[in-house]
Amino acid sequence: MFTSSNLFSVRGRTALVTGGATGLGRVCAEALLTAGARVLIASRKADACEAAAKELSAIGPCEGFGGTVATEAGVAELAAETRRRTDALHILVNNAGMTWGQPFESFPWKAFDRVLAVNVTGLFALTRELAPMLFASATGERPSNVVNFGSVMGTVTQSETAYSYAASKAAVHHLTRILAAEFAGRQVTVNAIAPGPFPTNMTNFALGDDQGAERGASAVPMHRLGRPEDIAGALLFLTGRGGAYTTGAILPVDGGIAVTAAPAMFGDDA
Repeated sequence: MFTSSNLFSVRGRTALVTGGATGLGRVCAEALLTAGARVLIASRKADACEAAAKELSAIGPCEGFGGTVATEAGVAELAAETRRRTDALHILVNNAGMTWGQPFESFPWKAFDRVLAVNVTGLFALTRELAPMLFASATGERPSNVVNFGSVMGTVTQSETAYSYAASKAAVHHLTRILAAEFAGRQVTVNAIAPGPFPTNMTNFALGDDQGAERGASAVPMHRLGRPEDIAGALLFLTGRGGAYTTGAILPVDGGIAVTAAPAMFGDDA
């Protein structure tokens, strides 16, 4: 027997959200706490993460600490700190990420090194480090869950001068499907959320004022920017009982951008 409440409940489960102090990571942490989980949040700014965790503790048990996925040593320390704080891990949300925007003619080598290190290599390495905990917590009745943050930019052929970011998110999508196939027999689902434009610190340069927000919304077929509940609902589906049979999905949360057809080649009357 299922109910609307138990389909999306994560009560009794422990989650780690990287980049959980701000933006969509904080939305994820709040959603999981609201649905009953114990949540660990990590970000490269320890003070901000600890402050965010203190605020989020008003909802449910939340701990924040410094951690980075930008380097091999950072991943090792983040995984070790996670193991120090919990014996069980049911949910890993790989949200930490960075971007870099610069014209094609001057786009630097280091923009690929830094962005791919965080968005792809760090995501893979942390998942590898924490996989034994996820495997140990999983059952046929209730799998463990990895949720990666991709992007609509990993699907559409439009860079907005963020070449390394777009390439990294396409890699996240493909890596999600690869790990989903490898982990399925261990009862661990691996899915990705691919957001469109949301107002966050990362997009503040473009969407941070009324004019920018209006311009961004006009590019979305549904004519609006993303809202926190759009991400929260997708995450709770993928980590709740309702999503227990879903793995390898790249879930678009983009208002229809990824499926918008190109203009008709032969005119409107063809």
